Amino acid sequence: MLADDENARVIAGGQTLVPMMAMRLARPTQLIDITRIATLSYIRGDGDTVAIGATTRQCAVERDKLVATKLPLLAQAIPFIGYTATRARGTIGGSLANADPAAELSLIAVTLDATLSYRAGSKTADIPAQEFFVGPMTTALPSGACLTGVRFPVWPGKVGVGFHEVNARRSDFAFVSAAAQVELAGDGKAKRIAIGVGGIADCPFRLKSAEQQLRGTTLDPAKVNEAVRAALADVEALADLHASADYRRRVAATLAARAIADAHAHAQGKAQGKPHAH
Repeated sequence: MLADDENARVIAGGQTLVPMMAMRLARPTQLIDITRIATLSYIRGDGDTVAIGATTRQCAVERDKLVATKLPLLAQAIPFIGYTATRARGTIGGSLANADPAAELSLIAVTLDATLSYRAGSKTADIPAQEFFVGPMTTALPSGACLTGVRFPVWPGKVGVGFHEVNARRSDFAFVSAAAQVELAGDGKAKRIAIGVGGIADCPFRLKSAEQQLRGTTLDPAKVNEAVRAALADVEALADLHASADYRRRVAATLAARAIADAHAHAQGKAQGKPHAH
């Protein structure tokens, strides 16, 4: 059906598509409901990854013990997605396929180097998350394809995570968000680090230059601040009625530094405060 009609749209939870239709921002010729395709709803360990099906409800991921244990960054971020009622209906694949620049799931997928899977007719293929999001509400998903699942790598060792966002009200889309995951070596230095920011540009992205500078260090706060601010200095930040480009850039640096500090403390076994929106 997707192959035969380029204006057809897939619907599962409907938490994004239905409001867009109500505002006349989306005018699909057909809605193809995939909610009851049982093989697309799952959470399972798959070697060194955790695989999640496209129609898996966000609330199921929020409550899942495997996710809490193996993907602590996803577990920490998912309560920030909308409200309890929308997470009860919204799906993992629906949020990723919508590709809102401020979406928490997109940010976590990019930060953790997730791999997204899709099917187009009889063909199946994978796309790395960092290549999947190409612009606001725009992805690399081919025409006529349907997202089927996502695989998140599991980090071994002493791992800590941090997540922060700023929004007008709790559960609204974030003006800026930041996520960090750190793996510590035996000497206490950062063996591995991933830092992602969302809401500041057309797509969520990694602060790779900061990651390179901070890898192998003790994550001294002054060096963290310097590395993060340098990585964001040349980013072309979004500006709208809610926040200026300068504000977004400054807040992104602050939140990223806080996320790294939280991840470092978490990896050291120190108690974390409950994540909250600012």
